[in-house]
Amino acid sequence: MSTPQGPELQRRLGTFDTVSLGLGSMIGAGIFVALAPAAAAAGTGLLIGLAIAAGVAYCNAMSSARLAARYPASGGTYVYGRERLGAFWGHTAGWSFVVGKTASCAAMALTVGYYVWPAYAHAVAVASVVALTAFGYAGIQRSALLTRVIVAVVLAVLAMVVVIALGFGAIDWSRLVGDEVPRRGVLQSAGLLFFAFAGYARIATLGEEVRDPARTIPRAVPLALGIALVVYGLVAVAVLAELGSAALAAADAPLAEAVRVAGFPGLVPVVSVGAAVGALGALLALLLGVSRTTLAMARDRHLPHALAAVHPRHHTPHRAELAVGITVALLAAVIDVRNAIGFSSFAVLLYYAIANASALTLGAGRLLPAIGLAGCLTLAVTLPVTAVATGTAVVLIGMVVYAAQGRRGI
Repeated sequence: MSTPQGPELQRRLGTFDTVSLGLGSMIGAGIFVALAPAAAAAGTGLLIGLAIAAGVAYCNAMSSARLAARYPASGGTYVYGRERLGAFWGHTAGWSFVVGKTASCAAMALTVGYYVWPAYAHAVAVASVVALTAFGYAGIQRSALLTRVIVAVVLAVLAMVVVIALGFGAIDWSRLVGDEVPRRGVLQSAGLLFFAFAGYARIATLGEEVRDPARTIPRAVPLALGIALVVYGLVAVAVLAELGSAALAAADAPLAEAVRVAGFPGLVPVVSVGAAVGALGALLALLLGVSRTTLAMARDRHLPHALAAVHPRHHTPHRAELAVGITVALLAAVIDVRNAIGFSSFAVLLYYAIANASALTLGAGRLLPAIGLAGCLTLAVTLPVTAVATGTAVVLIGMVVYAAQGRRGI
């Protein structure tokens, strides 16, 4: 196992900060991005898909928590796969995470653009990436503080949507049932909604910056996931009962549409601001997570070793953060948001499949990792064909790169 050289990351994050960073990755991503396409795939089966996604995410969370407590270093499943399964699987996990979450970052940046200034969505997306990369460069603690504020704002907006829809809207509870959808549609919705639950990975990848990681990480992971699940469930039920599955699937901004249909059009801008703030929070936490995995892979020379540098004053992986920021900005300038979501879901499901396989080697408590492994692989192959084909090709490229490095003795 490689050891850091030079300045090391400082352990400054407690449980509250760590949970906030996990929530910052989750709250906003699913509600404002993945909910509508999931409804398009499954109709009222969306709620079943949400339950499946939550179940798989819980298994993944428990596996990640056990592994992170044993290996409290930056890198997440890249480290776990390497230590438990071997260097090849560690590299595959790290590669899948970096490419998948880079696409997630671009999707979150574009969400900001579409809500703030739709006519110039790509330009706003690039500006958002540049601003948050600079913020993260300045120090993890200030990033955690900003994330707490963002999470509080988004939760307040989502609570407003639920209260308006359930308390004042023309709720029809029959809209929650009745659609007959193929099993693949439900599984596909679960795969898309899994995109929304993947934020707890940020907690594991920040293991080197968490105080008392053996205690903090196992507490923070289920707390963050549990809060996100309650929020997602309430919002999904409220919006689906207000709009119905067809209108939900067709809406570009479903939460804003639910508020408008409920008779409060004056509050639509408030929902739009909440969506933009939520996407910014997710983008911030995602940039932090990707840069930390990049740092770990660079330390082992699976990525350029220059990216392993830690800033002597800010104690952040500044070169990795800049490299990730530049890559995301370039993607945000050209990529389509729905394609980014599908590709990201595929890559991250593979990442968690390796996490569960790693947890299976720990001994006792193998049921949840086994369920998580099977669930991840099932959801991955039921995603849209384009996402599966593109994701498979990119993951294979990573494997080829690893094999080439092995032949050169890197």
